[in-house]
Amino acid sequence: MTPRTRSTVLAVCACVAGLVLAGCGGGEEKKDAAGPSAAPTTLAPLPAVRPADVKPLVGRWVGTAKDYFQFKADGSGVWVRGGQKLWSGSAIPEGGGKYRFSWNGGDPKTASYWGVSLDGSRTSLVFAGTNQTYKKAVAKKGKG
Repeated sequence: MTPRTRSTVLAVCACVAGLVLAGCGGGEEKKDAAGPSAAPTTLAPLPAVRPADVKPLVGRWVGTAKDYFQFKADGSGVWVRGGQKLWSGSAIPEGGGKYRFSWNGGDPKTASYWGVSLDGSRTSLVFAGTNQTYKKAVAKKGKG
């Protein structure tokens, strides 16, 4: 391989890696979060979420990449980095400390990489999309 061919191949590989890491499909429009091998499907309606089922998830979870997840008692949540919402929707309990995330207002009905798993102590969670760990933020008590 010539030096010019080698640098071209490396540049193409870097672009592809960047697209994969950024979640881009190179211009393809994806219909759901199940992945590229899944056939397009209609998402199921969101199930009713009981506050007791999401109680361990409620609060702010801080990552090392200056990002965080914030969940409320109704199951709604956001993922924010640098003031920009990367995801907003609902956390759907799967049991065993696992939650899948709603997608485009619907329920993918299967486990996907858009979800989190709590550890046994419920003080950290792992986001399946990046395999990154987030720690539960401790609420600051007001003066009084």
